Amino acid sequence: MCAISYYLEREGIMTTGISLVRENALSLSPPRSLWVPFPLGRPLGAANNPDFQHRVIAAGLDLLNRSNGPVLEDFPEEAPDQDHATAMACPVSFIRPTSETTSWSDRLSHELSSLKPWYDLGKRRRNGRTLAGVSNTSIEEIIRRLAEHLDAASLPTDDLVWFKHASEDAKTYYLEAMTAQPGEQNPANLHKLLWTQTVLADGLALLAERLGQAPDLEQFVRILVPRSAVELRAETEMDA
Repeated sequence: MCAISYYLEREGIMTTGISLVRENALSLSPPRSLWVPFPLGRPLGAANNPDFQHRVIAAGLDLLNRSNGPVLEDFPEEAPDQDHATAMACPVSFIRPTSETTSWSDRLSHELSSLKPWYDLGKRRRNGRTLAGVSNTSIEEIIRRLAEHLDAASLPTDDLVWFKHASEDAKTYYLEAMTAQPGEQNPANLHKLLWTQTVLADGLALLAERLGQAPDLEQFVRILVPRSAVELRAETEMDA
């Protein structure tokens, strides 16, 4: 899309766009880009919410007022929560491991093994298509490296770009596994299940908390664990 944008700009046609991966916009430097803190596949943030979607579109179009680029701006709002009456019944049971299984490596490996059959089923139904893979790393390697940081209480500051892509791949893998369940799928409930019922979310939240104490990483933390996820986890803890 960046190449097309620059071609159109050379022809005198101004362009703007929306980016879901901030690092891509930084590296490719399109003429004008609005980064949005939404899940992959949802560039306007929330389904069936035209008022919010129009605000996103207006913010993107407002960049056309900038004659000189490249311009990269951050959309200031998180996607609003969506209430759905349909409850989710997921065939994957996210049972917390016993006290004997205390390492992050064991907990995450156990969870991944329970999800893999459902992910494979969903991928077959989609004729091999998947949104995971931006990090060019297998899910097993992602989980292994994530667990290593958690067990060692270390931070992935040596390669934050890879870690951002890898964490997005892991979340995408989990969501695609969950959508293999029978029945109607509900994005809001899938989002809630991911962030309140999985060991992966616990690990990402802990790493985000640790990273938040480092200087100049506030924006990265917001990308890693969106505000809506933080609020969902807080509500779940209050209800527990």
